[in-house]
Amino acid sequence: MRIDVFTLFPGLVDGFCSDSLLGKARDNDLLDLRLHDPRDHTSDVHRTVDDAPFGGGAGMLMKPEPLFASVEAADPPRPLFLLGPGGRTFDQGMARELAELDGFSLLCGRYEGVDHRVRRHLVDDELSIGDVVLNGGEVAACLVVEAVVRLLPGAMGNAESPVTESFGASGLLEEPHFTRPADFRGWSVPDVLRSGDHARVARWRHAQALHRTIAARPDLIDARGGLTDDDRALLEEFPPHPYH
Repeated sequence: MRIDVFTLFPGLVDGFCSDSLLGKARDNDLLDLRLHDPRDHTSDVHRTVDDAPFGGGAGMLMKPEPLFASVEAADPPRPLFLLGPGGRTFDQGMARELAELDGFSLLCGRYEGVDHRVRRHLVDDELSIGDVVLNGGEVAACLVVEAVVRLLPGAMGNAESPVTESFGASGLLEEPHFTRPADFRGWSVPDVLRSGDHARVARWRHAQALHRTIAARPDLIDARGGLTDDDRALLEEFPPHPYH
């Protein structure tokens, strides 16, 4: 997958995407990450990329010329998303949609935003990571890249992980997980997980995922169309674990 990121701080994105699973994905040619600095497409000695807004007001805006020139020179994969508050909220469903593409691109805003002609005539859409104010789009870009790339076949060591984790194929939060020691400060691992009965373990895990989701995110249950008869039977078979 090719992902192009347009940013005034390419080192921020490159550094984050060089470690852990993202770094391995790049080394294994699963991710072709290309970073573009609009300052490289300025014509003045100061490499100016911002200017005061017409009509006055606080702050500076990113100028259209360097952004258009940078995008046109790169000819990046589309869609090209502007990272900003006015777009569709990025979630796991959108991550899965983007993971089905051959590539996409992200434009990181800075200062008070971008000239409106960028939003209107250069990008294809706007993407938001939520109702929060950041200094720029780089952190958001890193979030989007990681969420999408980890869904690519071969990007994670365990192919089952993207399916069973929170917001995965089941649409539920994850159940509690445990590792050694079996007893820690008097808190014991549930007997069912040490039983060796894999079918019972699977039922327990699904029941705990249901219990946790009902308690913490009932909206996700509603999004699945409510509880099925099988769900209700599991909830009766296995009480909620106390470590939610």
